[in-house]
Amino acid sequence: MRSGNARAACRYRRASLSEATTTQRRGIAEILGIPRPLFFGFVGLLLFMIGDGVEAGYLDTFMLHNGHTQGDVNLLFTTYGITVMISAWFSGPLSDLYGPKKVMWIGLILWAVLEVGLLALGLGPNNFTMTLLFYTLRGFAYPLFAYGFLVWIAAATPANMLGSAAGWFWFSFSAGLPTLGSQFARYAIPAIGELATFWCSLGLVILGGLVALLFTHEPTGKKRLLPDHVSTKDIFFGSISIMWREPKTLIAGIVRTIDTSSEYAFLAIMPAFFIDHLGFTQGQWLNLLSLIFLSNILFNLVSGMLADALGHRFIVSVFGGVGGFVSIPLFYYIPVWYPGNFAAAAAVGIFYGATVAAFVPLSGLMPQICPKEKAAALSILGLGAGASTWVGPAIAGICESVFGFGMEGIIWAFALIYLAAAGMTVTLRISDEARRYTQEALARGESITAVGH
Repeated sequence: MRSGNARAACRYRRASLSEATTTQRRGIAEILGIPRPLFFGFVGLLLFMIGDGVEAGYLDTFMLHNGHTQGDVNLLFTTYGITVMISAWFSGPLSDLYGPKKVMWIGLILWAVLEVGLLALGLGPNNFTMTLLFYTLRGFAYPLFAYGFLVWIAAATPANMLGSAAGWFWFSFSAGLPTLGSQFARYAIPAIGELATFWCSLGLVILGGLVALLFTHEPTGKKRLLPDHVSTKDIFFGSISIMWREPKTLIAGIVRTIDTSSEYAFLAIMPAFFIDHLGFTQGQWLNLLSLIFLSNILFNLVSGMLADALGHRFIVSVFGGVGGFVSIPLFYYIPVWYPGNFAAAAAVGIFYGATVAAFVPLSGLMPQICPKEKAAALSILGLGAGASTWVGPAIAGICESVFGFGMEGIIWAFALIYLAAAGMTVTLRISDEARRYTQEALARGESITAVGH
């Protein structure tokens, strides 16, 4: 009897040790909500986006200090944003057709080749025509890599981890572009110069891409995601036709475009304003930019939690739309009223970053509006996210060249646009039919987690 008890106790200890070992293995990644097979994908994405974000804080001033006009810079950012928008939408259908990993390889190779052209033929010799050509074409590259990985996450992650995995995607994305990228530039520029820092960004992108693609062996991303009988036409146009079949998705897409439009406009116009007009150093501007996006990263999580308690539409309309209407003018006036006061500028910058983050609950609202076509509905948010990269600089350019607005006029134009976004969000009500469908899906154990912001 004693011997049996001893053997049972031994088996119990072995089982306990095995369970503890399993828990320990899971503790590094999966307990944090990161799917272990995709872990190096997240690491690689972070490094890739750091490299992509190096230029974000000083490309504007680099161009201006080398004889180009603000109109040239606005044109450069606008054309780049257009290609980013197109690529952001194409990344989903292409991943369905060829597999996310192939799409990511295409994005990495395109970025590397076009960056060499940009630096060797454009920025290096200060040739604006070549700079415009290569920078515009390079806009096709990073969405294929980044959003291709997002599709991979959605396809390979268990339903109970999908929300946290998507959160880590946006954390890696935003932490790199431009938060840590700007910090890298801040320390690299004084040491090696501006042009050499651009070349370093190429190295970071290649390193990140190779880490993600060579060390991530999850099999789902290597193959076509949709069945062979689904036609290419259906794949590409199904995610567009939903805009007129379900008009609320179009409204949500416009709101999503407004969300980060000011960010991309400010990357084009604010560096010169803070450095050349307000007397901030380049290091101070890069620090301020990092604080804004650090605030944005943290409040991405906070706004999601608040939306669960207070409602998605309420957070987006009040904290996002109305909040942006308040924070954008403050981000202009406070540094003007208190020149050289970095702490005051940082405080309003952090507030501004938080209001931009308040639009995140759109990702949870969209699948509830169209629960039968969640993927197609979310693709409109992706289209809006891409559109914001050129709409923002275009608005700034139109305000300046067509209406003759200065910086103050541009600021108020964006403030009013955010107020309009608040009004549009109020119309995004979930129909009774969609609510019933969602409840039935949850009862069947299906996930309604959104995977795009």
